[in-house]
Amino acid sequence: MSAGVQKKINAAAEAAYNTLKIDKAHALSISFMPNNPRNDASSFALIDEVDGEYLIGVGSYDMTGPAAGVNMMGYANIDQNTARIHFRLRARTFIVAESSQGARFAFVNLDAGMASQLVTIKVLQRLKTRLGDLYTQENLAISGTHTHAGPAGYLQCVVYSVTSLGFINQTFDAIVTAIEQSIIQAHNNLKPGSIFLNTGDVENAGINRSPSAYLFNPPEERARYTTNVDTTMTLLKLLDSASNRSIGAFSWFATHGTSMSRENRLISRDNKGAAARFLEDWFTFSNNSLSTRNTKFSTIQNISTLRNKAQKIKATGGKPCGKTTSQGFKVRKNDGSSFVGAFCQSNVGDVTPNVLGAFCTDTGKPCDFNHSSCNGNDQLCVGRGPGYPNEILSTKIIGERQFEKAVELFSSATNPLSGKIDYRHAFINFTSIEVQLNESTVVKTCPAAVGAGFAAETTDGPGVFGFQQGDTEINEMWKRLRDLLKEPSQYQIDCQKPKPVLLSTGEMFVPYAWAPAILPIQILRLGNFVILSVPGEFTTMAGRRLREAVKETLINNGNGEFDNETHVVIAGLTNTYSQYIATFEEYKQQRYEAASTLYGPHTLSAYIQEFKKLAKAMATGEQLGGTGLSPPDLSSVQLSLLQDPLRDSPPPGKRFGDMQQDVAQPKGGSFKKGDKPSATFFSANPRYDLLIEGTFAVVEMLQGERWVPVYDDDDFCLFFKWNVTVDNGSLYGLATVEWEVPEDATSGVYRLRHFGSSKKTKDYPNEYFTGASSAFTVS
Repeated sequence: MSAGVQKKINAAAEAAYNTLKIDKAHALSISFMPNNPRNDASSFALIDEVDGEYLIGVGSYDMTGPAAGVNMMGYANIDQNTARIHFRLRARTFIVAESSQGARFAFVNLDAGMASQLVTIKVLQRLKTRLGDLYTQENLAISGTHTHAGPAGYLQCVVYSVTSLGFINQTFDAIVTAIEQSIIQAHNNLKPGSIFLNTGDVENAGINRSPSAYLFNPPEERARYTTNVDTTMTLLKLLDSASNRSIGAFSWFATHGTSMSRENRLISRDNKGAAARFLEDWFTFSNNSLSTRNTKFSTIQNISTLRNKAQKIKATGGKPCGKTTSQGFKVRKNDGSSFVGAFCQSNVGDVTPNVLGAFCTDTGKPCDFNHSSCNGNDQLCVGRGPGYPNEILSTKIIGERQFEKAVELFSSATNPLSGKIDYRHAFINFTSIEVQLNESTVVKTCPAAVGAGFAAETTDGPGVFGFQQGDTEINEMWKRLRDLLKEPSQYQIDCQKPKPVLLSTGEMFVPYAWAPAILPIQILRLGNFVILSVPGEFTTMAGRRLREAVKETLINNGNGEFDNETHVVIAGLTNTYSQYIATFEEYKQQRYEAASTLYGPHTLSAYIQEFKKLAKAMATGEQLGGTGLSPPDLSSVQLSLLQDPLRDSPPPGKRFGDMQQDVAQPKGGSFKKGDKPSATFFSANPRYDLLIEGTFAVVEMLQGERWVPVYDDDDFCLFFKWNVTVDNGSLYGLATVEWEVPEDATSGVYRLRHFGSSKKTKDYPNEYFTGASSAFTVS
């Protein structure tokens, strides 16, 4: 977070703490309330003295996949392969139950592009072994944040694994294990608690990237809204009744995870993950009067004394260590009791965080309004984030805007939820749903297909040359290439109109299914709060229509249990992935979102019809019988073409962990805030061991005679980078640790440390190593 934001929060916390002498976590919470004109905690009533209504629990677990040579999920850019870590990916869970054996549900928020049906299948198998039937497909929701900067290869349909060269077990296993562990943590932590609901508008964290398509919606419908994107953030504050301490906050807000560009190679949670890191660190600060990072130990010493001390401390050289050694160097220890802050995705389909708009890279002028191209070239039209041209800065700014609103909502949440917990779930074959539009009109959905606009992609990441968003024709060359894979049936061509079928993925089954057919839909209820779990990306207007239809159905059939105060949110990219859902009107223009609406022009109407059935069943208490459908488990037929890493070794006379390039001492002798000290180590491919709940990179600070870790590779300011260099015809791996000194860093003596593992042969056990740079000062 920015220094200005942090200072404001810090001052408010101290005022609350000094005035009331209450728990600092609670002091920080209430002191940031927006309606406190004096910023004085004495003007507040303590709102958290509420008896527990539910059993609640939270969990969080590392799911960072392979950080080298693995394609990223999101942009479908075959050249975008991981080579570094910005900050680690996590699975975050909250569970709410009526009693130890009563109704419950679990909601999991993934730092991933989307959910995966195969992931859900395997997670449920593991949970059944450990917990029986407490958590099933009915009451478990797994939702992706939609970061485009995580490793790919964990979905089971062909179209989602082409650029990753198929299935990647290492990515898949990391995600499945993290979900399982985060759920187990939350389950084991269940205790009486209360949940508070709050909502508010987030300013300038998303704009519509397809505004011309939005204008296709009826004028009278558009007139009901002041903006062409949803700006509402909905937040749940989770409070442990026994300790009167908050244990977590989960929020939903729609903006794409595309602050990081399609050229980025850093594993990153993108803007939502940044917001989560800022929120969790904010709360941790509030709950600890003295933290490692904010210690003032070194400030009492003269800077020249510190420099003299640093000059005497040389690099350690590479040394062996254990498999779990790096876990002891983590700044945030994961024991299952930490505050969990999650920023979940909603109806994000046409919402971009690149809020400055889209411009032509050759002229600097705005792109064509209808097609988002530059003189017919889609590749020249690129969106700009608020930190343009610095994508890291854009990620931080959009993250801060969500974080600041979350703090405000968290601090002022006074609306406790009460009432029953309930859920409904169904599997639906979306390729052939009969949809009753009115008394005389019945239409059908189609087998999955993508159109020409799909290949053009978006202003967040332009696609293939020769395509434009809004294309309703395909040239003959591309048709011939398409037909080599699979010529679409005449039924498909007619059904998908006006979409021109570029790939008839729903009719392609070699070597296995190219697109999903059977999809899960789900409603979770927590009193007067309702979550709609949708397996795709609804556009702004599509999401509004679905929410309204469900709410109306609940009210009309609920015998007074639901009313206008019932709050309905969409949890996008949940339980599986089936691309986009545009409105019938937006479908006509065939921009990217419409061209990626798989099941034809009536896809949204089908969703609304099927969700209304679930909503009516929930409102009336009806238990739905199974549809007899279930998605396939294609794990046994997955292809994986990605090669294992080479068996690497350091140069002659060197060990892994030795310095290739030590920290370069700056002019003046000390680094300043904003500087970027870095060190490069001889290292092995990070795919040998992902160091889950550990770290590849650490910043250590000298405190007395001890080195204490103060930043690791789960921090926004620390970067772990891996690449190879050629020396006398041999390839050697290099790991670079780069630290951007934060504004709130304490003056003192620091060094950079790296952890890694290597393998001599395929069947040889991993060997673990570490090394640290020479010391340097920050003033």
